[in-house]
Amino acid sequence: MKYIRLAMIVIMIIFVSNSYNLAQADSYSHTIEVFRESPGVQPFFENAYGYAVFPTVGKGGIGIGGAYGKGRVYRGGVVTGTTSLTKATIGFQFGGEAFSEIIFFQDKRAYDEFTRGNFEFDAAASAVAILSGAQAYYTKGMAVFVHTKDGLMYEAPAREAQAIGGQKFSFKAQ
Repeated sequence: MKYIRLAMIVIMIIFVSNSYNLAQADSYSHTIEVFRESPGVQPFFENAYGYAVFPTVGKGGIGIGGAYGKGRVYRGGVVTGTTSLTKATIGFQFGGEAFSEIIFFQDKRAYDEFTRGNFEFDAAASAVAILSGAQAYYTKGMAVFVHTKDGLMYEAPAREAQAIGGQKFSFKAQ
């Protein structure tokens, strides 16, 4: 049993490191285009004050998990700084995946809140998968969309013993 658990941890470490390498090769403009092509996301590009883009976020876990990705923050189509996303979770979960994420800021207040340096989404914050066709709405001035790229991750549904955690973001102005 110990060997199986150790093997799974090694596999997840390899997966997360490969996801990081994907992030280096993935361009921000390509990621933005992927999101722009989704009809549910297009209105946010037209009306948002700004947005943060993460071309690749690597995520993995066995009971305890985490995610990490680097991104850029835009206002008026111009890069205003860099950001990083970290997430820690605990609960029933297994596997690893890579995804892209975009966060839209409804107005200056939401943008300023995010770019103050250390911003956190609580465990209740949720994202909308762009392939699902679902519409997202601003919650506390922000709307989050994800696009799954690769991997397989299981987290218990909300009715069961759900994995709990939050996302934390840092920001560095250019």
